[in-house]
Amino acid sequence: MTLMTERPTISGTEPHSFEELLDALDELVVPDGYKAEIIRGNIVLSPWSKGYYRRVMELVCKQLEPHLPQGHVVDRSPFLYVFPGDERAYGPDIHAAHERTFETTGSHLDGEGLSFVAELTSPSTRDDDLTDKVLVYGRAGIPVYLLLDMQEKQATVFSTPSAKGYESRCTKPFGEKLPLPQPFDCLLDTAGFEPPATPPAPAA
Repeated sequence: MTLMTERPTISGTEPHSFEELLDALDELVVPDGYKAEIIRGNIVLSPWSKGYYRRVMELVCKQLEPHLPQGHVVDRSPFLYVFPGDERAYGPDIHAAHERTFETTGSHLDGEGLSFVAELTSPSTRDDDLTDKVLVYGRAGIPVYLLLDMQEKQATVFSTPSAKGYESRCTKPFGEKLPLPQPFDCLLDTAGFEPPATPPAPAA
């Protein structure tokens, strides 16, 4: 297996199956500053979030908590959710699932237990967040997928999951309120999602 430096990915003739990829991922020593996911038959390493993403994720979680379905919890801790039907394993930036989803001694959680996922894009992950994950999350029946496009400064909510991905979507620029459908049925205020102002240049 080789490590691609332009977009860090482990690929090669082996492992052959999704289960072998999961085993390889478990044994992988991930470099500091990266997280590992399985996308389109490859183990993909993507860089950790920028510092101000913490603020954005905290704002999302605080607004979502009062509207969670009974027995569900929202978190931004690093967990790996598996989608065997699509041979994918993702570590979403924010995720909500029923408490029983976490009652396992394993490190691979059931993606179908999710009620909500959110991804905050970076230049290296944006394409997958906009394409591959829309399809897989929708096929898994996850009711709401929130995509925060940090490069375009806009938020999109995908809903009405189907075998083709999602049937509905709504996009708002950062600063406006975005309606989240059932099972949350609330407005997400995206004020405060913008990056911090560029600090002034030091005096000469």
